[in-house]
This record gives sequence, C-alpha cells and structure tokens, in this order.
Amino acid sequence: MSKPWVSDALWEKGHPLLPVPKPGRFRFPGRKRIDDRKALTGILFVLKSGIPWEQLP
Repeated sequence: MSKPWVSDALWEKGHPLLPVPKPGRFRFPGRKRIDDRKALTGILFVLKSGIPWEQLP
C-alpha cells in the first residue's frame, strides 16, 4: 500500500485550523460534504503532481 499524502501527525496539527462546518439545510440540502482530509489530500496531489484540476480523479 502506498504512503498516505496526509499523515496522521500532519492531520492532527492541521485539523483544528479548519473552520467548523455549518449545519446543512433540511429542505434542498444540496451536495453532500466531502471529508476534509480527502479534500486536503486532493489539493496536495494537484500541487505536488502539477496536473490540472479538471483531470483530478
């Protein structure tokens, strides 16, 4: 298995800096929120590899 992009130690340091998510609306809730750690991993992947955002898997 490959090494994770966001290690547990890095996540423990950075997680408190993220804003608290607002509660979702009951009616017309919209798109479900993605996990913050997965979003950070995607951002780091794009910055490290240099691929365009449109090609992000």
